[in-house]
Amino acid sequence: MTHKETVARNIGLTFDFVNYLLDNESEIEKLPDNFKLEFKEKDFPTLERKQSVYTPIQGIEKRYARVKNTFELV
Repeated sequence: MTHKETVARNIGLTFDFVNYLLDNESEIEKLPDNFKLEFKEKDFPTLERKQSVYTPIQGIEKRYARVKNTFELV
């Protein structure tokens, strides 16, 4: 999957996720105030990336959304 395809897929998933949250307001309460969201899908393999030195920004949690027919916060 090219970078452009990945970006387009993530934009679509973001809109789907926002609609999911609007329909399931109780899920909004489970989200921290400051977090990074990543989508994990079974249909798309994990992208291999080169190892790099990365210092995470303090105070930002990493959250994942498993994409099936619906979203599940993990």
